Amino acid sequence: MRKWITGIALAAALLCGADVQAQYNREYFFWMGQRCMMDNNYQEAIRTLNTLLRFDEDAYEGYFLRGIAKYNLDDLIGAEADFSTAIDKNPVYTQAYTYRAVTRSRLGNYDDALQDFREAIDLRPDLPGPYYSRGVTRLLNQQFSEAIEDFDQFIRHENKVADAFICRGLSYLHLKDTLRAYDNFTTAIRTNRENPNGYNRRGDLYMQQARYPEAEADFNKAITCDSTYLLSYFNRALVYSSTHRPMLALADFDRVIELDSLNSLAYFNRAMLRTQIGDYNRALEDYDRVAAYAPNNVLVYYNRAGVHAQLGEIEKAVDDYSSAIRLYPDFANAYIYRGRLRELLRDSKGARDDRNTAQRKIAEYRSRLNDSTYSIYADTTQHFDRLLSFDTKLSGNRFDNLTGRNGGREEMRLLPLFKFTLMRPDTLPQVERHHLQRVEDFKRRIGNPCLTLTCRESDLAPDTLMTLDRDYARTLKTGDPSWEVYFGRGITQSLIKQYTNAVNTYSTAVELNPTNPFLYLNRSTTRAEMIDFISSIDNSYQRITIDSDPANRLNNNTKRTYSYDEAIADLNKAVKLYPDFAHAYYNRANLKALSGDLPEAFEDYTRAVELDPWFAEAYYNRGIIQLFMKDTRKGCLDLSKAGELGIDQAYEVLKHYTQTEN
Repeated sequence: MRKWITGIALAAALLCGADVQAQYNREYFFWMGQRCMMDNNYQEAIRTLNTLLRFDEDAYEGYFLRGIAKYNLDDLIGAEADFSTAIDKNPVYTQAYTYRAVTRSRLGNYDDALQDFREAIDLRPDLPGPYYSRGVTRLLNQQFSEAIEDFDQFIRHENKVADAFICRGLSYLHLKDTLRAYDNFTTAIRTNRENPNGYNRRGDLYMQQARYPEAEADFNKAITCDSTYLLSYFNRALVYSSTHRPMLALADFDRVIELDSLNSLAYFNRAMLRTQIGDYNRALEDYDRVAAYAPNNVLVYYNRAGVHAQLGEIEKAVDDYSSAIRLYPDFANAYIYRGRLRELLRDSKGARDDRNTAQRKIAEYRSRLNDSTYSIYADTTQHFDRLLSFDTKLSGNRFDNLTGRNGGREEMRLLPLFKFTLMRPDTLPQVERHHLQRVEDFKRRIGNPCLTLTCRESDLAPDTLMTLDRDYARTLKTGDPSWEVYFGRGITQSLIKQYTNAVNTYSTAVELNPTNPFLYLNRSTTRAEMIDFISSIDNSYQRITIDSDPANRLNNNTKRTYSYDEAIADLNKAVKLYPDFAHAYYNRANLKALSGDLPEAFEDYTRAVELDPWFAEAYYNRGIIQLFMKDTRKGCLDLSKAGELGIDQAYEVLKHYTQTEN
């Protein structure tokens, strides 16, 4: 898409020409800027256009061209600013509206992008380009029927652009109309037989329908068109694997890794294939590499344990199953297989404990089959050794990411949820920034000196947490336990990642004391954390992108979506019971942000800082939200305030945006 944008933008700019009444310098620098753009020398183009704009601040074409140069250097915020200036100088500049819309679409600001497209189309309804670009934006925004209308309009004017048929085919595919999707992919191929993307899209559709010979033929053709396009090799490897030709599949994965040596998904799939053919030692090498890339992925340890077992390395296999259990204590499969291996190690008690735990968890899962929250657990004996498509990747912790729009930048993560947890007393801050008398009274009521309200992780050792949990369990078996005991047990269970049990324990506490807002706060946080772990098993892999065209980054696979509705409902209750509880608004804002409701998240962060003007974490997260909503100035002001209040990482984000703006 970038090349398409640049080509049309330059053509439009060249047609504009220079004002015949302008001074010689203006014409010269404008021409030089255009020439640099044509040579893809964007940095030199920006320097040349800067000189032009110093001579003539009203040269709106100069801002427009500089915006295109910045766009191609991935300075999207700078590009948006230049397109905006061009529009300010010339409010009827159609091309500037179009390319500001494209830029905003890449930034994920779809609402403003669509408004810009409306302006451009109202100004020049005869131009086909804005329809195509708006169609892509609507496709990304999951407005599939509207996207089809735009691609129809574009194709009526321009019927030789293969990407338009591909995008329209993707739109039909999302509407479950596979016949029309197929027709569009085929038309795209006929339109441009040298474009590998059309063959890949049609081949992927064939593969989903188990029409492997046709899929293989399309992927072969895609490779003929472009021998460096790794998606073609990856897809063909899946076909080879599905048709029981593992050596050919391995050769294609080797080629993918040759083209992209950091592609962890290729290593993961190659490890599974090597395991299938008995090449266990090299499979271990691949799993070791993936474990280094994705240390928090349960399936890496689970699958590697099976390889260790095949090699007779029983202790190492037990360690890997234990690692999987530490990451996900409700993983019944891991208990089943670890129990079998412990039998071989003559650890009868450990084997018996693992069998009993697995049976108990399977029974729990099956009892919740009618509850969609737990539907993932319906089959706890499924195998996790199938190959994974290129539309997925090994995920990290999805709860750490605000949305999929941050490009994976570490500095753009939200600060985590607040909850009552256990910390060593000597590590607690001497002066609490968020002092609330009602919170202090609650902590005294619980009576645990380690209890604190924080967004930090507990620093108690795992053995200590297990001991505390056993103590609570013994207390609950005697007499008539109070809600305080259930609350304490819920904390320890959540800290050792027994999320299902923790939610149930908190629910019992809520039944005993339904007017206490802090019980709802902790149950909400645990429910949110449980969703994170469920997603790591059920949808461990997320979309990978290699295409420059945003339309090709849209996931066309059906996948489960996760809802924070129950967790948010708990926070709604907490807010109702304690309207001045800033932390409840903060947590609810986090969950709304993770759900994609950025404006509502902004409102909750704002309420949190109104209640507590020293709430540094709320300023920080509100700043991040505003950056995503493209209100950069206010976002940076919030981050500056968070830095003043002690959030050091705020300055890393400010540094990034300062560099971007410059």
